[in-house]
Amino acid sequence: MGMSGAYGQTADDESVHTIHAYLDAGGTLLDTGDFYAAGHNELLVGRALRERSRDDAVLSVKFGEMLTPAGMPSGEDARPAAVRNFLMYSLQRLGTDHVDIYRPARLDPAVPIEETIGAIAELVEQGYVRHIGLSEVGPETIRRAAAVAPISDLQIEYSLLSRDIEDEILPVCRELGIGITAYGVLARGLIGGSGAAGGALPMMPRFQPGNREHNDRLVTSLKEIADAKHATLAQVAIAWVAGQGADIVPLVGSRRPGQIETMIASTTVTLDPEDLARIDELVPKGAARGARYPEGHMPDLDDR
Repeated sequence: MGMSGAYGQTADDESVHTIHAYLDAGGTLLDTGDFYAAGHNELLVGRALRERSRDDAVLSVKFGEMLTPAGMPSGEDARPAAVRNFLMYSLQRLGTDHVDIYRPARLDPAVPIEETIGAIAELVEQGYVRHIGLSEVGPETIRRAAAVAPISDLQIEYSLLSRDIEDEILPVCRELGIGITAYGVLARGLIGGSGAAGGALPMMPRFQPGNREHNDRLVTSLKEIADAKHATLAQVAIAWVAGQGADIVPLVGSRRPGQIETMIASTTVTLDPEDLARIDELVPKGAARGARYPEGHMPDLDDR
């Protein structure tokens, strides 16, 4: 998403180079959405994969988020007919005959989740999709979806500053054998970022005056852990999420090759029980100030 203007201007050539650097370093998971800049991101990923073996990448694709001609969100469409239509366009833009994980980006309140998952399950049977995923849904929806077909993972925000899933969502996923693909691991740049608030970030509550300063102080307190580990704040944050369980995969957005190096190096950071306890003291659960999304977007989250 970050390669398609969500956090400021980018260059396609550099983005492709970054994807190649990630694959060269042994990374496999590429996450995109058909609505990221109205298909731009899928075209970008497709371009990067033209020079590589399709088997080098695990393609995770979100669908269903509708856009206005101005590029603004305008609701969801997860009807079975729409699911099949969206996938056809994604396959064309990505230049592939299948995606590895296909998931509705948000719950469509007008369509029972059983119908949406049933439609994806048919695509699995036909070979166009390998696995079914979910995104930003709560325990009840997860159970209803899993009763229709096997669910590989739930993509949801999870970081030191966003830990709500620990209460109900994570236990349900573990009960059902569903993994977590954690996005927002660096809190959209609040943790270890450049400090800039480009693209859509200024409208995010945690970047608002008053909230931003409070959240920056929380993050800065982690410097003692990072220094002791000879790591960056970002690497500690990634290691913390990865350390919450083998069923949790941190999804880290990168826009430049140098960021890939930092991300890969986080796998060498080990946090022992004492480190984890100290981190909980420095950044207690629920300590962040401001909601995850602007008030107008919160109704779209089934998991809130």
